[in-house]
Amino acid sequence: MKAVRFRRFGGPEVLEIVDLPDPHPGPGQVRIAVRAAGVNPSDWKKRRGLMDQELPQTMGHEAAGTVDELGEGVADVAVGDRVFGFSAEGTAQAELTVLDHYAPIPASLDFSGAAALPAAIETATRTLDQLGVGSGSTLLVNGASGSVGSAAVQLAVVRGALVIGTASPANHDHLRSLGAEPVAYGPGLVERVRALAPEGIDVALDVAGSGVLPELIELTGGAKHVVTVADFGGAQEHGVRFSRGDAGRAVHVLAEIGELIEAGHFSLPVARTFPLADIAEAHRVSEDGHVRGKLVLLVG
Repeated sequence: MKAVRFRRFGGPEVLEIVDLPDPHPGPGQVRIAVRAAGVNPSDWKKRRGLMDQELPQTMGHEAAGTVDELGEGVADVAVGDRVFGFSAEGTAQAELTVLDHYAPIPASLDFSGAAALPAAIETATRTLDQLGVGSGSTLLVNGASGSVGSAAVQLAVVRGALVIGTASPANHDHLRSLGAEPVAYGPGLVERVRALAPEGIDVALDVAGSGVLPELIELTGGAKHVVTVADFGGAQEHGVRFSRGDAGRAVHVLAEIGELIEAGHFSLPVARTFPLADIAEAHRVSEDGHVRGKLVLLVG
Protein backbone atom coordinates (compact mmCIF):
# COMPACT_ATOMS: atom_id res chain seq x y z
CA MET A 1 0.00 0.00 0.00
CA LYS A 2 1.01 3.64 -0.47
CA ALA A 3 1.60 5.54 2.78
CA VAL A 4 3.10 8.79 4.05
CA ARG A 5 6.40 8.44 5.88
CA PHE A 6 9.49 10.44 6.81
CA ARG A 7 12.96 9.11 7.59
CA ARG A 8 14.50 12.31 9.00
CA PHE A 9 13.21 15.33 10.83
CA GLY A 10 12.82 18.63 9.00
CA GLY A 11 10.51 20.66 6.80
CA PRO A 12 7.64 19.39 4.65
CA GLU A 13 10.15 18.27 2.03
CA VAL A 14 11.14 15.26 4.19
CA LEU A 15 7.71 13.69 3.65
CA GLU A 16 7.52 10.91 1.11
CA ILE A 17 4.96 8.49 -0.29
CA VAL A 18 6.31 4.94 0.06
CA ASP A 19 5.15 1.35 -0.42
CA LEU A 20 4.57 -0.48 2.87
CA PRO A 21 3.18 -3.94 3.60
CA ASP A 22 -0.60 -4.14 3.88
CA PRO A 23 -1.69 -4.14 7.56
CA HIS A 24 -4.14 -6.68 9.00
CA PRO A 25 -6.52 -6.18 11.91
CA GLY A 26 -6.10 -7.88 15.25
CA PRO A 27 -8.94 -8.95 17.58
CA GLY A 28 -11.59 -6.22 17.87
CA GLN A 29 -10.08 -4.17 15.06
CA VAL A 30 -11.12 -3.48 11.48
CA ARG A 31 -9.14 -2.59 8.39
CA ILE A 32 -10.48 0.06 6.06
CA ALA A 33 -9.76 1.14 2.55
CA VAL A 34 -9.00 4.76 3.42
CA ARG A 35 -10.98 7.39 1.56
CA ALA A 36 -9.98 10.39 3.69
CA ALA A 37 -7.57 11.12 6.55
CA GLY A 38 -7.31 14.09 8.88
CA VAL A 39 -4.29 16.38 9.13
CA ASN A 40 -3.45 17.78 12.58
CA PRO A 41 -0.88 20.19 14.06
CA SER A 42 0.69 17.22 15.82
CA ASP A 43 1.67 15.90 12.38
CA TRP A 44 4.06 18.72 11.58
CA LYS A 45 5.29 18.81 15.17
CA LYS A 46 6.26 15.15 14.84
CA ARG A 47 7.85 15.80 11.46
CA ARG A 48 10.01 18.52 13.01
CA GLY A 49 11.11 16.23 15.85
CA LEU A 50 9.19 18.09 18.55
CA MET A 51 7.36 14.99 19.79
CA ASP A 52 8.25 11.36 19.10
CA GLN A 53 11.93 10.76 18.43
CA GLU A 54 11.92 7.40 16.65
CA LEU A 55 12.61 7.17 12.91
CA PRO A 56 11.21 6.43 10.44
CA GLN A 57 7.63 7.46 11.21
CA THR A 58 4.35 6.96 9.41
CA MET A 59 1.64 9.61 9.75
CA GLY A 60 -1.99 10.05 10.69
CA HIS A 61 -4.28 9.05 13.54
CA GLU A 62 -7.78 9.53 12.10
CA ALA A 63 -9.40 8.20 8.96
CA ALA A 64 -12.66 7.36 7.26
CA GLY A 65 -13.34 4.71 4.64
CA THR A 66 -14.98 1.38 3.94
CA VAL A 67 -14.37 -1.76 5.97
CA ASP A 68 -12.50 -4.38 3.93
CA GLU A 69 -11.23 -6.81 6.58
CA LEU A 70 -12.53 -7.77 10.02
CA GLY A 71 -10.49 -8.74 13.04
CA GLU A 72 -11.44 -11.65 15.28
CA GLY A 73 -14.61 -11.05 17.27
CA VAL A 74 -15.85 -8.03 15.31
CA ALA A 75 -19.62 -8.29 14.85
CA ASP A 76 -20.83 -4.70 14.93
CA VAL A 77 -19.80 -3.83 11.34
CA ALA A 78 -19.52 -5.72 8.06
CA VAL A 79 -17.22 -5.56 5.05
CA GLY A 80 -18.32 -2.61 2.90
CA ASP A 81 -19.66 -0.49 5.81
CA ARG A 82 -18.67 3.20 5.99
CA VAL A 83 -16.80 3.88 9.24
CA PHE A 84 -14.49 6.47 10.78
CA GLY A 85 -12.17 6.30 13.74
CA PHE A 86 -8.63 6.11 15.09
CA SER A 87 -5.70 4.40 13.42
CA ALA A 88 -4.22 1.82 15.75
CA GLU A 89 -0.62 2.38 14.63
CA GLY A 90 -0.64 5.99 13.47
CA THR A 91 -0.84 5.05 9.79
CA ALA A 92 -4.09 6.74 8.77
CA GLN A 93 -2.46 8.67 5.91
CA ALA A 94 -2.26 5.60 3.69
CA GLU A 95 -4.34 3.51 1.31
CA LEU A 96 -5.17 1.01 4.07
CA THR A 97 -5.23 1.40 7.82
CA VAL A 98 -6.36 -0.55 10.89
CA LEU A 99 -8.83 1.14 13.24
CA ASP A 100 -8.91 0.18 16.91
CA HIS A 101 -11.84 2.49 17.75
CA TYR A 102 -14.48 3.20 15.13
CA ALA A 103 -18.13 4.07 14.51
CA PRO A 104 -20.50 4.27 11.55
CA ILE A 105 -20.20 7.46 9.52
CA PRO A 106 -23.24 9.71 10.15
CA ALA A 107 -25.59 9.54 7.17
CA SER A 108 -25.26 13.23 6.29
CA LEU A 109 -21.43 13.19 6.11
CA ASP A 110 -19.11 12.30 3.27
CA PHE A 111 -15.75 10.65 3.88
CA SER A 112 -13.84 13.93 4.25
CA GLY A 113 -16.34 15.28 6.79
CA ALA A 114 -16.08 12.07 8.80
CA ALA A 115 -12.27 12.00 8.71
CA ALA A 116 -12.25 15.51 10.18
CA LEU A 117 -13.98 14.38 13.36
CA PRO A 118 -12.06 11.89 15.54
CA ALA A 119 -9.13 13.89 16.91
CA ALA A 120 -11.12 17.10 17.39
CA ILE A 121 -14.13 15.55 19.12
CA GLU A 122 -12.04 13.20 21.28
CA THR A 123 -9.71 15.98 22.45
CA ALA A 124 -12.63 18.31 23.12
CA THR A 125 -14.63 15.68 25.01
CA ARG A 126 -11.64 14.48 27.04
CA THR A 127 -10.75 17.99 28.18
CA LEU A 128 -14.35 18.97 28.94
CA ASP A 129 -14.63 15.80 31.05
CA GLN A 130 -11.38 16.64 32.85
CA LEU A 131 -12.65 20.16 33.58
CA GLY A 132 -16.02 18.88 34.74
CA VAL A 133 -17.94 21.05 32.30
CA GLY A 134 -21.69 20.64 32.69
CA SER A 135 -24.95 22.53 32.93
CA GLY A 136 -24.37 25.94 34.49
CA SER A 137 -20.59 25.95 33.95
CA THR A 138 -18.92 29.04 32.53
CA LEU A 139 -16.09 27.97 30.24
CA LEU A 140 -13.44 30.05 28.50
CA VAL A 141 -11.91 28.46 25.38
CA ASN A 142 -8.64 30.06 24.29
CA GLY A 143 -8.35 29.44 20.55
CA ALA A 144 -11.99 28.71 19.90
CA SER A 145 -12.12 28.97 16.10
CA GLY A 146 -9.88 26.01 15.20
CA SER A 147 -11.11 22.44 14.88
CA VAL A 148 -10.58 21.41 18.52
CA GLY A 149 -11.73 24.78 19.82
CA SER A 150 -14.93 24.88 17.81
CA ALA A 151 -15.65 21.26 18.77
CA ALA A 152 -15.19 22.14 22.44
CA VAL A 153 -17.48 25.14 22.11
CA GLN A 154 -20.30 23.13 20.56
CA LEU A 155 -19.99 20.15 22.89
CA ALA A 156 -19.90 22.45 25.93
CA VAL A 157 -23.02 24.26 24.72
CA VAL A 158 -24.77 20.89 24.34
CA ARG A 159 -23.87 20.19 27.98
CA GLY A 160 -25.57 23.43 29.01
CA ALA A 161 -22.46 25.52 29.63
CA LEU A 162 -22.01 29.24 28.97
CA VAL A 163 -19.01 29.53 26.65
CA ILE A 164 -16.71 32.46 25.94
CA GLY A 165 -14.20 31.93 23.14
CA THR A 166 -11.10 33.87 22.14
CA ALA A 167 -10.54 34.44 18.44
CA SER A 168 -9.50 37.11 15.99
CA PRO A 169 -12.29 39.59 15.14
CA ALA A 170 -12.73 37.96 11.72
CA ASN A 171 -13.91 34.79 13.46
CA HIS A 172 -16.30 36.37 15.98
CA ASP A 173 -19.44 35.84 13.92
CA HIS A 174 -18.40 32.21 13.42
CA LEU A 175 -18.12 31.72 17.19
CA ARG A 176 -21.53 33.30 17.74
CA SER A 177 -22.99 30.84 15.24
CA LEU A 178 -21.57 28.00 17.38
CA GLY A 179 -23.16 29.38 20.53
CA ALA A 180 -20.17 31.13 22.12
CA GLU A 181 -19.65 34.73 23.14
CA PRO A 182 -16.51 35.87 21.30
CA VAL A 183 -13.70 37.93 22.78
CA ALA A 184 -10.51 39.20 21.18
CA TYR A 185 -7.23 37.77 22.41
CA GLY A 186 -4.20 39.90 23.24
CA PRO A 187 -3.42 42.48 25.94
CA GLY A 188 -6.41 43.28 28.12
CA LEU A 189 -7.92 39.79 27.82
CA VAL A 190 -8.65 39.49 31.54
CA GLU A 191 -10.58 42.75 31.61
CA ARG A 192 -12.56 41.90 28.45
CA VAL A 193 -13.54 38.49 29.77
CA ARG A 194 -14.59 39.89 33.13
CA ALA A 195 -16.78 42.43 31.36
CA LEU A 196 -18.51 39.58 29.54
CA ALA A 197 -18.76 37.32 32.59
CA PRO A 198 -19.04 39.45 35.73
CA GLU A 199 -20.05 36.33 37.68
CA GLY A 200 -16.65 34.84 36.88
CA ILE A 201 -15.16 31.99 34.86
CA ASP A 202 -15.35 28.48 36.30
CA VAL A 203 -12.89 26.68 34.03
CA ALA A 204 -10.71 27.37 31.00
CA LEU A 205 -9.40 25.30 28.10
CA ASP A 206 -6.28 26.42 26.23
CA VAL A 207 -6.20 25.11 22.67
CA ALA A 208 -4.04 27.84 21.15
CA GLY A 209 -0.93 27.63 23.33
CA SER A 210 -0.45 31.38 23.01
CA GLY A 211 1.15 32.00 26.39
CA VAL A 212 -2.00 33.02 28.25
CA LEU A 213 -2.00 30.40 31.01
CA PRO A 214 -1.31 33.02 33.74
CA GLU A 215 -4.36 34.99 32.57
CA LEU A 216 -6.51 31.85 32.51
CA ILE A 217 -5.37 30.96 36.03
CA GLU A 218 -6.23 34.48 37.19
CA LEU A 219 -9.67 34.33 35.60
CA THR A 220 -10.58 30.91 37.01
CA GLY A 221 -9.00 31.35 40.44
CA GLY A 222 -6.42 28.60 40.23
CA ALA A 223 -4.31 26.33 38.04
CA LYS A 224 -6.52 23.33 38.87
CA HIS A 225 -9.34 24.94 36.88
CA VAL A 226 -7.30 25.16 33.66
CA VAL A 227 -6.39 22.49 31.08
CA THR A 228 -4.13 23.00 28.06
CA VAL A 229 -3.56 20.78 25.03
CA ALA A 230 -1.06 23.13 23.38
CA ASP A 231 1.41 24.54 25.93
CA PHE A 232 3.44 21.77 27.54
CA GLY A 233 6.17 24.09 28.83
CA GLY A 234 3.66 26.57 30.23
CA ALA A 235 1.75 23.76 31.92
CA GLN A 236 4.91 22.64 33.71
CA GLU A 237 5.80 26.19 34.69
CA HIS A 238 2.39 27.14 36.05
CA GLY A 239 1.13 23.83 37.44
CA VAL A 240 -1.60 23.44 34.82
CA ARG A 241 -2.76 20.04 33.59
CA PHE A 242 -1.50 19.17 30.11
CA SER A 243 -4.04 16.81 28.59
CA ARG A 244 -2.94 14.07 26.24
CA GLY A 245 -4.61 10.97 24.91
CA ASP A 246 -2.31 8.50 26.64
CA ALA A 247 -3.97 9.40 29.94
CA GLY A 248 -7.22 7.84 28.70
CA ARG A 249 -9.04 8.78 25.51
CA ALA A 250 -12.71 9.74 25.35
CA VAL A 251 -13.39 7.38 22.44
CA HIS A 252 -17.03 7.00 23.51
CA VAL A 253 -17.74 10.23 21.62
CA LEU A 254 -17.25 8.47 18.28
CA ALA A 255 -20.51 6.60 18.76
CA GLU A 256 -22.29 9.64 20.23
CA ILE A 257 -21.46 12.39 17.74
CA GLY A 258 -23.70 11.12 14.94
CA GLU A 259 -26.89 11.90 16.85
CA LEU A 260 -25.70 15.46 17.53
CA ILE A 261 -24.72 15.97 13.89
CA GLU A 262 -28.02 14.66 12.52
CA ALA A 263 -29.93 16.85 15.00
CA GLY A 264 -28.05 19.94 13.83
CA HIS A 265 -26.24 20.48 17.13
CA PHE A 266 -22.69 19.87 15.87
CA SER A 267 -20.70 20.53 12.74
CA LEU A 268 -17.01 20.63 11.92
CA PRO A 269 -16.26 22.19 8.54
CA VAL A 270 -13.54 20.90 6.26
CA ALA A 271 -11.44 23.93 5.41
CA ARG A 272 -9.51 22.35 2.56
CA THR A 273 -8.75 18.96 1.03
CA PHE A 274 -5.56 17.67 -0.61
CA PRO A 275 -4.73 14.53 -2.57
CA LEU A 276 -2.38 12.20 -0.69
CA ALA A 277 0.46 13.17 -3.05
CA ASP A 278 0.19 16.78 -1.83
CA ILE A 279 0.90 15.91 1.81
CA ALA A 280 3.80 18.41 1.96
CA GLU A 281 1.50 21.28 0.96
CA ALA A 282 -1.05 20.18 3.56
CA HIS A 283 1.70 20.41 6.20
CA ARG A 284 2.67 23.90 5.01
CA VAL A 285 -0.92 25.11 5.31
CA SER A 286 -1.33 23.49 8.73
CA GLU A 287 1.93 24.92 10.04
CA ASP A 288 0.94 28.39 8.86
CA GLY A 289 -1.79 28.20 11.50
CA HIS A 290 -4.54 30.28 9.87
CA VAL A 291 -7.07 27.53 9.27
CA ARG A 292 -10.71 27.65 10.34
CA GLY A 293 -11.93 24.09 10.13
CA LYS A 294 -10.08 20.91 9.29
CA LEU A 295 -7.50 19.94 6.69
CA VAL A 296 -8.15 16.55 5.12
CA LEU A 297 -6.26 14.26 2.74
CA LEU A 298 -8.27 12.46 0.08
CA VAL A 299 -7.14 8.90 -0.64
CA GLY A 300 -8.34 6.58 -3.38
